[in-house]
Amino acid sequence: MAENRHNRTETIIMPPENNPDMTPQQLLALLRFQMEAGADEAIDDEPPVSAPTHALADAADAPVPAPMNEPVQTVQAGAAITPSPHPQHTGNWVDAATDLAALEQACADFDGCDLKKTATNMVFSDGNPQSDLMLVGEAPGADEDRKGKPFVGVSGQLLDRMLASIGFDRTSVYITNILLWRPPGNRTPTPEETALFLPIIKRHIQLVKPKAIVALGGSAAKTLLATNEGILKLRGRWHEFDAGQGQVIPFLPTLHPAYLLRSPGQKQLAWQDLRMLRNRMADLKQHNPA
Repeated sequence: MAENRHNRTETIIMPPENNPDMTPQQLLALLRFQMEAGADEAIDDEPPVSAPTHALADAADAPVPAPMNEPVQTVQAGAAITPSPHPQHTGNWVDAATDLAALEQACADFDGCDLKKTATNMVFSDGNPQSDLMLVGEAPGADEDRKGKPFVGVSGQLLDRMLASIGFDRTSVYITNILLWRPPGNRTPTPEETALFLPIIKRHIQLVKPKAIVALGGSAAKTLLATNEGILKLRGRWHEFDAGQGQVIPFLPTLHPAYLLRSPGQKQLAWQDLRMLRNRMADLKQHNPA
């Protein structure tokens, strides 16, 4: 192991344990994202124990990561959210869905959301519903609205590189958003809209039964954790998400790819989160082999 050097980030260019057969393209994506995150040196197959101190320079209020197997917060889904006043939204039709196909069809048939009237397509999910890892964003954008899949635009391309950097891709994760239809002009969802979709995303999580959830961005994290705390304080540590039905799931907030495109210096923070995620998923696989 090369010793740590002051003000230097080290690049790890080894196929992660959960995907030892990475293609050259995936390895290139891994290297590219790590270089974007500030890495400048290739070392051997063990990652550095701690992140470089300068990685927090642009986010002084970001917390020091807590131990991975000591989640710091447990919340009941939607605990602090005001229920939607829409008369059609009773939640019964959501709970009646017994599998993902039934939930997707029920959502497609649901007419209690005005966003559906202005959207081109419903954006339900992408990836592998059998995956242990579920990623949740806030809402579809213009590209997602056109194609009917989440994270397929420029920010989705960065997300693909982020996943590749820890040995995952869209065949090994499951991706969705809290909102299923695009808000006009990519505006911020209203509290009423968010509340309307909370029972849907909660049921979505119950049916997927992931072993870990990653919230992409502050809006998704704050909605699901029912908090007003900012993403720079939420990220970098594991929480627990109570999805109901006895499912208490490790929950990691991280920075949204679109934010990272606007603030590339923060990719160092995202890389810290990705390493935490990689370690947690490897630990879950070790203790719960298929």
